[in-house]
Amino acid sequence: MVSKISISLPIESRRTAHDFYRNALDLMTVGAPSEDGMPEPLQFALDARTSLLLIPSDGMEWVIGKGRLVSDGRNECLLSLEVANEMDVQRVFQRCVDAGASVVSEPSQKEWGYEGIFADPDGHLWMVAAVSKERK
Repeated sequence: MVSKISISLPIESRRTAHDFYRNALDLMTVGAPSEDGMPEPLQFALDARTSLLLIPSDGMEWVIGKGRLVSDGRNECLLSLEVANEMDVQRVFQRCVDAGASVVSEPSQKEWGYEGIFADPDGHLWMVAAVSKERK
């Protein structure tokens, strides 16, 4: 049985990543602050069993092996945040853009629901979506 899940993403700047995830998604850090005032490793609680770790690229390469990071413009995954309705999609999406996200696709109606996609300051893709009741 799995006791904890960690999602690790490479980042360029601890401060930029920290500030974005605090301001855009209102996530809370986990762990005691280090010298720079942020936990080491920089991680956010997503729920009781899941955390988001943001690891400087050189540290990520140390863990997974040099040359394994995607660096040719591709994205390694799409993270999704499901919200209750279209208004919440608009609100969360705009808050993320205001905090430094780049717009990939403006929120719009799709066959399966209402969604918008943004890239965080390190280029990781996030979808904010209100899924149609028929699709749940």
